[in-house]
Amino acid sequence: MADQEIENAVSRALEEAPERNFRETVDLAVNLRDLDLNDPSNRVDESVVLPSGTGQETTIVVFAEGETALRAEEVADDVLDEDELAELGDDDDAAKDLADETDFFIAEKGLMQDIGRYLGTVLGPRGKMPEPLDPDDDVVEVVNRMKNTVQLRSGERRTFHTRVGAEDMSAEDISDNIDVIVRRLHADLEKGPLNVDTIYVKTTMGPAVEVA
Repeated sequence: MADQEIENAVSRALEEAPERNFRETVDLAVNLRDLDLNDPSNRVDESVVLPSGTGQETTIVVFAEGETALRAEEVADDVLDEDELAELGDDDDAAKDLADETDFFIAEKGLMQDIGRYLGTVLGPRGKMPEPLDPDDDVVEVVNRMKNTVQLRSGERRTFHTRVGAEDMSAEDISDNIDVIVRRLHADLEKGPLNVDTIYVKTTMGPAVEVA
């Protein structure tokens, strides 16, 4: 159950958002402080599963063979085998397009070395190296979990953004998502809450409302 202050802020952000002819996302902007972000160990780089989902379509591509590939086809946006992976390695433009259009990649552990060889230079800098799939992992379960996952990634910047929902979700559901993210940040940052300066919530085109 989310903090009432968070829910009030989300309600305001939703109410004050001007009418648009498209479904807006709800985003969180986090401003950090007292951290040396030139040191990679201080940077935020986390995957967080949102309890109420992202409210958006999340594009997931799986690299797999055989039975795992067949099962993945039921839930993933695309499934690529070893041959298709090698083809992508020879086509830089196609690899970049795939990386830019895909939110998350998942790959059988046995293919990770080839992915590093063929696609490492494309996926690595984008922070999109695949989630490795162990032989006893259920690919359907992993894909469904990833569909509700967002990345918290600060890089060298003190301010970073992440998606926390969509405008037609309830303020309570969006607040629950924000609550999970805030707790994760407090747990992960060196000085916890002291490393968080301010947090704002807003719809894509709406005004920013301070959460914390």
